[in-house]
Amino acid sequence: MLKVAVVGSSGYAGGELLRILLGHKEVEVVAVTSEKSAGQHIASLFPHLGRLCNLTLEKLDPTALANKADFIFLAVPHKEAMQPAAQFVGIGKRLVDLSADFRFKDTRIYNEWYDVEHEQPGVAYMAAYGLTELNREEIKEARIVGNPGCYPTGAILALMPLVKEGLIELDSVIVDSKSGVSGAGRTPGQAYHYPEANESIMAYKIGVHRHTPEIEQALSIAANTPVMVSFTPHLTPMNRGILTTCYAKLKDITGPDTLLKLYAKHYKDSFFVRILGKGNYPSVSSVRGSNFCDIGLYSDLRTRRVVVVSAIDNLVKGAAGQAVQNMNVMLGFDETEGLKHLGMFP
Repeated sequence: MLKVAVVGSSGYAGGELLRILLGHKEVEVVAVTSEKSAGQHIASLFPHLGRLCNLTLEKLDPTALANKADFIFLAVPHKEAMQPAAQFVGIGKRLVDLSADFRFKDTRIYNEWYDVEHEQPGVAYMAAYGLTELNREEIKEARIVGNPGCYPTGAILALMPLVKEGLIELDSVIVDSKSGVSGAGRTPGQAYHYPEANESIMAYKIGVHRHTPEIEQALSIAANTPVMVSFTPHLTPMNRGILTTCYAKLKDITGPDTLLKLYAKHYKDSFFVRILGKGNYPSVSSVRGSNFCDIGLYSDLRTRRVVVVSAIDNLVKGAAGQAVQNMNVMLGFDETEGLKHLGMFP
């Protein structure tokens, strides 16, 4: 059994990692850390893990943790992953980081959008970007993987076939995403307070959201030329899930049947991407609790625009599930191990 540790186990992503890993037949969770909750039993923070995980949260000591675990998941906020990641890599451990700290090989982009100087540019350069469906071969060999953000996961998977095949005007891409409140993390904030968020929906950080350059980075690599997108996120009164609607101008009139065949071919080897049939569009309720990304599309011949809709669970495919999928690829496990649970319906 592979011994794994989860650093930053008190947040939503850390809790989801534990839920998934406890059902993984190839691994054993041997350590969980939290700076604020050290000394508490994990079930005191996550009662649903009771009897399945008997670990006590401890403070992070990379050397001590490396002696216990073979593989590390970092589920701490951005800025806080840089130093421990470098220490674990230096010790010879492989890891997946769920923060934004290792998603950009060019740390100047990180510095600009996250308003902090990256402290480990060398480690960032060696990290693989962890959207498995797009970067599987590099992930296999990587010592460190930067797990994608939740919004970029849904947007990139929705747009990638169109960009790779050169079917759209690259200056016309609009990404509109709506996320559940858990995407903001477990730390309370006024905007996520129940009376503020319930029975409401609001756009935020229009044009300046930090996930924008991550979407552009992946699409630019696919297009082999710079791509800029207009990205607008929204906060919606649901616990989890992201529905992303992408719009772009088609270069030529291409009907929905042709585009659906293209998507089916592009993702034929990607178990966790489900292309819906003509006239069917995804719902977050169908992917809740699962690692699936559902995609539907419409080719509007009247306006010569394509509309692509994707749905993911922001805590699973947008965070913890993707991280486990990356670990599976890195270590040669079945890519779907521990992740075949279906969404809950209704």
